[in-house]
Order: sequence, then C-alpha cells, then structure tokens
Amino acid sequence: MLTQRDLLFRLAQFAALFVMACIGLFDLASGMADGALVLLRVPMAIATAAVWLPRHRQGSKRLPRTALVLAVCSLFLTVVVAASASGYSNGSWGLAETVGLMGVLFVVCRRGDPQWAVGAVLALGMALGFLPLRSGADYEMVIAGLVQGLAGTAVIGAGVYLRMIESTRHRAMDAVRAEQRAEFARDLHDFIAHHVTGIVVQAQGARFIAEQDPKRALIALEQIETAGAETMASMRRMVGVLRDPNASPDAPLTPLAGVDELAPLLEQFTNSGGPLARLHVDGSTAGVPVEVSTSAYRVVMEALTNIRRHAQGVRVADVWIRRTPDWLLVRVANDGLPPKAAAPREAPGYGLVGLQERVRAVGGRITAGPGIDGGWVVDAALPLDQEVTR
Repeated sequence: MLTQRDLLFRLAQFAALFVMACIGLFDLASGMADGALVLLRVPMAIATAAVWLPRHRQGSKRLPRTALVLAVCSLFLTVVVAASASGYSNGSWGLAETVGLMGVLFVVCRRGDPQWAVGAVLALGMALGFLPLRSGADYEMVIAGLVQGLAGTAVIGAGVYLRMIESTRHRAMDAVRAEQRAEFARDLHDFIAHHVTGIVVQAQGARFIAEQDPKRALIALEQIETAGAETMASMRRMVGVLRDPNASPDAPLTPLAGVDELAPLLEQFTNSGGPLARLHVDGSTAGVPVEVSTSAYRVVMEALTNIRRHAQGVRVADVWIRRTPDWLLVRVANDGLPPKAAAPREAPGYGLVGLQERVRAVGGRITAGPGIDGGWVVDAALPLDQEVTR
C-alpha cells in the first residue's frame, strides 16, 4: 500500500516525465531531428531522465558513478556534434538533455556519496556548460553556455542545502535516541539497585530466622530466587537495547515510575492547570515487566506534555491501560483540535522520535495521529513477553 509520501513522489515523477516529453518535442520541432546524430541525442536525454527520476538512497555510490559516465558521454557527444557540419545547422542543442542533466546534478548533490560526488558534479557542470556548442560556437551559444553553467551552480546550491538540512535533522534524531538509551541505562541502574537491595535484605532476614524456623527460611530463599530471576531477565532485555557503554554508574537511586504511578501523574496534570485527565485500567497491572511498565509511563507522560503544549480546546484527556495475555496496550486521547503544522522556521519536535525509540527498544510499536471523532490519539502496544517478539 502506497503511503502519502510515496504517492507524492510518484506524482512528481509523472510530472517530470511530462515536462521532459514536452521539451523533447520542442527540440524535435526546432530542428534537432534534421541532424544525422539525432539517434544519439534523443537517447542521451532519455538516459538523463532514467538516472535522476528514480528514488535514490542517501550516500549512494552507484548514483555519482553513473552520473559521471553520463556526463562523459554527453561531453563526447557534444564534441562529435560540434565537429560535424550538421551540428551547426540545428536550431536546438537539446533542451530536454539540459533539463535532465540538471536533474542528475541535483540528485547527485542531494543523495550521492561525497567521495564520488565531487568528480561527478565537475563533469556534469562541464557537460552543461558545453552543451550549447552543439548548435554552433558563435557568441550567442557561448553566452547560453555560461547561463547554463550559472543555472547548474544554483542547482548545486539547492541540492547541498537540502542535504545539509536532512543531515542536521538526522543528527538531532540520533541525539534524541542516544538520550533515550542513556535514560534506559539509568532505569536499568535504578531497577537493579532496587531489587538487589531487596535481595540483600531478604538474605539477611533468612539468615536470622534460619536457626529459629527453617521452613520460613525456605520461603525467604524462594523469594530471593524469584527476585533474582526477575532481575536477570529484565537486565538481559534492557541491556540488549543499549548502545552507549559509557553510561554513568553514578545515577541517583530514584524509584522507577510505572503504570501504578499513572494515577498521581494524571492528578498532578489536572491540578496544574491542564484539562481533566481520566485513567481507565482494564486488567491487572501486577507483574508487568519493569521495562514495559516504565515505557508505558513515559508514553503517557510525553502524550500529556504534548497536549499541554500543542493541543487547543482540550477539555478532557483520557488514558486507557489495557492488559491482554501478551500485550500491554496504552492509549492517550483528547477531544481538542489537531495540532497545527509547524511553521517552516519553527524547530521540529523530537518527542515522538524518542518515544518510538523507547517503545521499539522493548519490542513494541507506537502510532500517533488525528482521532476519528477529532482530537489526537497516541496508541502504543508493548509486549509482555520480550522473548516472543525477538
């Protein structure tokens, strides 16, 4: 199923093909078909379209290499046409090929591998500047070549500018993900410290009562075993999502906030001037893995923060927590207006990016968008059995 972005890209492709086809017909009507080398000049224009119209991944090495070969072929054809007698009688040097070369130049600057892009850009610039010489070497054609060279420079600037914007956004998103991993590391530290402290206390109590009541000591040992197994299982799952080995071991020992702390969170949200926040719990929250519980809490907290910052006309915010045999489902919805699109100069928000990173870290998924009846809805599904989802 095509997404909206894919559909827009397809429409842009068809529009570009239509424009190039119209320009190609103009070339043929302007006398380009009179030359003996038209069978080479038309395929060149088609080749440029075949290079720049498809979608290319960032940092592609094939794209600049192909563009370099294309530019060399264009330069060679320019030399051949300019040297032939028929070349000077043609009215058009190939405007469709000009547009195609500019498109190739743009995508190379936008997506090409930097190591190969420099040479490809230089070759494409030369091909653009020399292209008008196919129609003669007089003063007008030289000026046309200079104009095309300046246009190519503007295309290079546009491609590099968009590449820098995307690179900046990727760095910001990586920083958010790194922050989420560091926060996950602190949660892991808190969780282990909490349970290990409990294990130590239980072990001390078991040693004390072992001499008086051996049966009670066996019960204490079973509790120690359960707590230790739970700690090891959660530690393995949480460590698997960490990437930063330099996480500070001196994080403060604060209690972890989970689904059981959602009621105070919603009460604080309402009392601090926010809309009425209501909690709906379906099923027991006992025994929910700690990484799932804390992730659910963070989803709700971030969603409420976004309601306070961006939503308009909100009267009620509802939070649903539903437990199934395999999943913990979280939904946060409000009855306000959908948030407005960010202005072009407004800094983009990365709260949802951080949530996606955290939810994916525990094997879950999250969506956010307008609700059917209005407002804004955030849905998250967190697996209770981490081993099944991996």
